[in-house]
Amino acid sequence: MPEISRFLGIVIRMYHREHMPPHFHAQYAEHEAEITIQTLEVISGSLPNRVLALVIEWAVLHRAELREDWERAVAQRELFRIDPLT
Repeated sequence: MPEISRFLGIVIRMYHREHMPPHFHAQYAEHEAEITIQTLEVISGSLPNRVLALVIEWAVLHRAELREDWERAVAQRELFRIDPLT
C-alpha cells in the first residue's frame, strides 16, 4: 500500500483498486482507521482522539490532493506524495 504522507508518527496510505467510498488509511502505532475524503468521517477502525484531530486537520488542508490521488489509485497509476502537517 503506497504511503502518501507521514507526520508526527502518523502514516497516511492509499491502496490501489480500493473500494468505495473514496478514502485513505491513517495509522498511528497499533491504531488504524479508514477515513472518507468527502466527509472526513471514520468508516472503519479508530485512532486516539488527538491523532484523529491531527489527521482531519491535515486532510482538510489537502483534500484536493487526496481526491487526485484517489483517482490515480483507481486508474492504477503512481500516487503523489502529499506534504505532511507542519
